[in-house]
Amino acid sequence: MTASSSPDPLRERVAFLKTVPLFVSLNDTYLNSLAQSFRPRTYEKTDVIFRQGDNGHEVYLIRTGKVRIFKVSPSGQETSIILLSTGALVGEYAVIDGRTRSAMACALERCEIWEMAGSRFLQYVREIPDFALALCRLLVAKVRWNATYIEMIAQYDAAGRFLQILLLYNEQFGKAVQAGKSYELDLSLTQDDLASLVGARREWVNRILQTWRKRGLLDYQAGKIMILDLPEVQQERDRHFEAYQVELG
Repeated sequence: MTASSSPDPLRERVAFLKTVPLFVSLNDTYLNSLAQSFRPRTYEKTDVIFRQGDNGHEVYLIRTGKVRIFKVSPSGQETSIILLSTGALVGEYAVIDGRTRSAMACALERCEIWEMAGSRFLQYVREIPDFALALCRLLVAKVRWNATYIEMIAQYDAAGRFLQILLLYNEQFGKAVQAGKSYELDLSLTQDDLASLVGARREWVNRILQTWRKRGLLDYQAGKIMILDLPEVQQERDRHFEAYQVELG
């Protein structure tokens, strides 16, 4: 991790903040103040932004790149929680409740991330009602994501979870190659990372990807997933849902 050698001019920082839902309702006076409170940092691929159990003294705003949030069990097993990209706020939980970090954050690719002191962040929350309300909306959205994730674990087997997660991230990050049919999904994830998304072993991920490649559903190369047939992937997900519900009785 390094300090950015050439920070954006203030007006460019403000222009970016205006595109972020958390800040979009604020006037230029507040945006100028916020922009000056952020310190740009550059993180290279695999750099740790913060560790589980650390004291939380900063919040982070992703300017470019992707970040993986994950938990580590006492045995060292990783469970991915969410992937975040441009415009996402990271690390606010520990700043708000004063407890240690509940998860780890790691750069999946080269990232520019803006850092703000937690004390300054909380000052803005107290002083700017529109900002506090926008932060509430952001936290609710994260709770909804967690509820979706829990529901997915309860209703799908591992293969179904895998497909459902890919479909959810395709809505966020996917690039259409043929609209409605094929998409490129660049998550910058290794097979170990993919396994941590669904609670499976890397060997299982490797086998299931090979099976789906032969069936013309998906392809995986160097961190990129190609959804080759979106309607069929959706049907395959639904088949796993139905089969798992029968198994549960």
